Amino acid sequence: MRPQAAKPETVSQVEQSMSGAQMVVECFRKLGVDTVFGYPGGAILPLYDALHESGIEHILTRHEQAAIHAAEGYARATGKVGTVIATSGPGATNLVTGIADACLDSVPVVILTGQVATGMLGKDAFQEADVIGITLPITKHNVQVRRAEDLPRILHEAYHIASTGRPGPVLIDLPKDISTQRAEYREPGPISLRGYQPNTEPNALQLERIRCAIAEAKRPLLYIGGGVICAEAAGETLRLAETAGIPVVSTLMGLGAFPPDHPLYFGMLGMHGTYAANMATYHCDLLIALGVRFDDRVTGKLERFSPHSRKVHIDIDPAEIGKNLPIEFPMVADVKKALRTLLERCPEPDASAWVEQVSAWHREYPLGYTQDLEGPLKPQYVIDLLSRMTNGEALVTTEVGQHQMWAAHFYRARHPRSFISSGGLGTMGFGFPAAMGVQIAKPEATVVCIAGDASFQMNIQELQTISERNLPVKVFVLNNGFLGMVRQWQEMFYENRLSESRIGSPDFVKVAEAYGVRGWRATTAQEAEEAMAQALAHPGPAVVDFQVAEGENVFPMVPPGKGNVDMLVRGWEE
Repeated sequence: MRPQAAKPETVSQVEQSMSGAQMVVECFRKLGVDTVFGYPGGAILPLYDALHESGIEHILTRHEQAAIHAAEGYARATGKVGTVIATSGPGATNLVTGIADACLDSVPVVILTGQVATGMLGKDAFQEADVIGITLPITKHNVQVRRAEDLPRILHEAYHIASTGRPGPVLIDLPKDISTQRAEYREPGPISLRGYQPNTEPNALQLERIRCAIAEAKRPLLYIGGGVICAEAAGETLRLAETAGIPVVSTLMGLGAFPPDHPLYFGMLGMHGTYAANMATYHCDLLIALGVRFDDRVTGKLERFSPHSRKVHIDIDPAEIGKNLPIEFPMVADVKKALRTLLERCPEPDASAWVEQVSAWHREYPLGYTQDLEGPLKPQYVIDLLSRMTNGEALVTTEVGQHQMWAAHFYRARHPRSFISSGGLGTMGFGFPAAMGVQIAKPEATVVCIAGDASFQMNIQELQTISERNLPVKVFVLNNGFLGMVRQWQEMFYENRLSESRIGSPDFVKVAEAYGVRGWRATTAQEAEEAMAQALAHPGPAVVDFQVAEGENVFPMVPPGKGNVDMLVRGWEE
C-alpha cells in the first residue's frame, strides 16, 4: 500500500473569527510583544478593551510623547521593537517628535494610532488628523488599515520592517470601525516584500579592496557609530582594532560600543569631540567608517573633514553611502557580517608610530576640570562621580544640552546599549521617559537619567508614572538655571545677549515629593557625593537636584562653520 501523500502546507490558515482589535492583540502574542506604552482615547478604545486582561503589560504614561520616548528607551536598551499606542488627532500628533527622533536615530518602534471611522475620513471629523501624511517623511513605513482581515499581515510586516535593515519607526493608522469589524483571523505566511530586501552580505571583491587599503595605510582610523550597536558588532570592532592596531573614535550614538579605558580609544569626535579624536580624524590617511552617517555635528565644515584620507564606509543603508562625502571604498552590508569576513584574514598595517602620535595628542589635551571642594559644584564632577560610583555599569539616558555633552565626556559607559541619548533630533524631554522604558526592559539594572533643569521640565509629569509603578529610575538634574547650551552660544557668538535663555525652575525636591518620589539637593562636592550615594542605594525612584555652576561651558567646541581642526580648547585649564 502506497503511503498517503502529505498535504502541502498552506501559506495562511483560517483560525477563528474575531474583531480587528482582537487581531492586534493576537498578533502581539505571536510576535512576542509583552510590553506596550500608550495613552487611551476614544478612537483607540476598542484596542484598549481587547488589551484588558490580555496579559500584555501596558505602561500608561502621562503624555503621548513620553510613551514613544519610553518605547525608544525600551528598544535601545534591548534591540527589540518598542510598541506604542495612542488615539487619533492630538494623541497621534503628540507622537510626532518621538517618531522623528526614532527615525533619525534608527530606533525600531511600531506605533498604532486610532483614527476616525473610515466613513468620516476627510470630513474634518472630531479628532481627525491626516496621520499618514504627517508622518510620511519621518517613518520607515506607514499604512492605514482599511480591512480587518488585513491586520495580521500588516502587523507582521510592520515588525519585520521596523527591525530589519536599518531599524526605524513604522506607523499603523487604525480606523475605529476597522477595530470593531469582525473577520477571519488568517496567520500570515513568510514575509517577502517586493522592493524591500535589505542587503546584509558583504561583497567579496569590495571587501578585498578594503583589506588592501587597511594593510597599506600608515595612519588608519576607525570611526564608529550607532550602526555598530544596532548590528551587535562591538566585539568584532574591538577585535579589528586590536588585531590591526588601529585607533578608534566614536560618535555620540556609538558610545558604549568600545571599551572607554582601552588604550586604542580616544573618545568622541565632532563639535564637542576630544582634541585627540578630532586631530586624528583630520590627519588620518584612511578613515574606516562603520555604521555612521557623517552628520554635520561630526563633520563640521565638510571641506575640512578628514581631508587627507581615503574613506571606507560600511553601512546597512545604501542611502547613507556617499550622501555627504565622496567614499572611495563603499559597502552596503551588515557591519557585523562585513567585519567577521574581514577578520578571517585581518590586515595588519604598520601604524605603531601613528598610534603614539594620537596618544600624545590625548596626553597633551585630556578632558578635565577642577573641582574646589568648597567652591561651586561643577557639572563635570557630578557625572565623573556617577561614573566612578557605578564603575560605568549603570544604564544611562540623557536629556539634551550641555549636560548631554558632559555625560558623553565623563560617563565611561562600558557596554553597548548602556548610553542612550537623542542624537539626530536632539530632543529635550527624551531622557526621562526613555529611562522609564529602559527600566521596564531591564528591571534589575541601575538606570540613571542625566537631565538639565530645562529638559527635565519637558516631561516632568512622568514622575507620576515612576511613582505609581515604583520604577527605581534615578533622575540626576544638573541645575544651572539656564538653557545651558543656548546661553553658551549666546555668550560666545551673540555678544552675551542672553535672550530668553534664563529659565526658572521649581523646587525639584518638593515636586518629586509631591509625586511620592524621594528627593535630595546638593550644592557642594561633599553634598553631591552623599546625595548620589543615598539615591543610588534607595530601592525606589529618586530625584537629585545638583545645583551646579551656572556659567560653566562645554569645551572643546568647534565654532559654527569651522572645521574640527579649528576647535576651541579654552576652558580645559579651568
